Amino acid sequence: MQIDQFLEAGTEKEKSSAMRRYGLAVVAAIFALWLRQLLFPLLGAGNPYHTAWAAVVFSAWYCGVGPSIVTALLSVLGVWYFFVPPFGSFAIQAPKTAIPGMVGFLVFSGFIIALGESNRRTLLSSRWTEDQLRKAHDELRRAHDELERKVQERTADLNLANENLGELSSRLQQMRDEERRQISRELHDSIGQLLAALSMNIAVVQRQADNLDSAGARAVSENAVMVEQISREIRTISHLLHPPLLDAAGLASALRWYVDGFSERSQIKVDLQIPEPFRRLSDEMEIAIFRMIQECLTNIHRHSGGNSAAIRVREEDHRIVVEVQDGGKGIPREKQVELSSSGRIGVGFRGMRERIRQLNGTLEIRSDNAGTAVTATLPLAESTSAQVEKSEVA
Repeated sequence: MQIDQFLEAGTEKEKSSAMRRYGLAVVAAIFALWLRQLLFPLLGAGNPYHTAWAAVVFSAWYCGVGPSIVTALLSVLGVWYFFVPPFGSFAIQAPKTAIPGMVGFLVFSGFIIALGESNRRTLLSSRWTEDQLRKAHDELRRAHDELERKVQERTADLNLANENLGELSSRLQQMRDEERRQISRELHDSIGQLLAALSMNIAVVQRQADNLDSAGARAVSENAVMVEQISREIRTISHLLHPPLLDAAGLASALRWYVDGFSERSQIKVDLQIPEPFRRLSDEMEIAIFRMIQECLTNIHRHSGGNSAAIRVREEDHRIVVEVQDGGKGIPREKQVELSSSGRIGVGFRGMRERIRQLNGTLEIRSDNAGTAVTATLPLAESTSAQVEKSEVA
């Protein structure tokens, strides 16, 4: 059905050349008759259709059905008039010979025309198939180009969203650190001062213990002990939220203070190796390294089952390398896959990795039966170094 439609469309396109094809058919018939006339001295009157066959084949191959029929009919009439005795008229001297010859020529011409039409339709079908394939290829290419354009647009949108998300995450992290610093300062300055005043009042009451009975004196003494314990706990919480040593003395002093307190509270021996003196870094880098070590030691205390850990902080090739290693049981294999793929990862590790990423650093986690090692590598920009040197001079 589609081929017929294509043929009809092709026929419409060929209407403009119909006269040319019919003209070629007539010329082919006349040329065949003229050539037969030239060959008459050689061939004589026997079998006068030699050149007519060639004209019919040419018309069937090139001109189509209608022109081929015209060629066949003109050839029969021409042969009848010029080469069938008596010559030069449409009379027939030997009808038993001439008429079967004409009928045979017309029948075989019909076969030739049918074969030519079949071949022409085959060629047109092949051209139609090629045309359909070409159209399908063009449509596929356009669809591919459109899909690629949309993918590029979505990729650009995704990259922009990731950049915005990274900026938002960085801003939220800064706000969180600032909030911790503020809460730490409030705990230390406000509540700490109130507890100090309460402790002084209790001391005054203790000096007047002679006026109290034994139960009252014991209660006052216990209150003094509890106030002192509360003061220590608040001071510890305040320092863990944001250690004041980190702003005042730098990373090395803050880490030594935190590691000593952690070892005392957890009974885990921690070996801290950091150069002395250690240069000041940017505020963002110092707080990122401190939080990373804080998170790693917390995970060691909760999950490793070991009783020792090692921390190494060093500078090499304009980079700060931080390694935290424990001698525990290691991370389960399935959990390592989650950590390496950044899939369902714990909040602590996610925050650690996000901090390092914001500083254009890398975080690597290795674990086996001998323990777990977390390594962070942070690039040191020259501008950061210059800024640090200026802050040190100030």
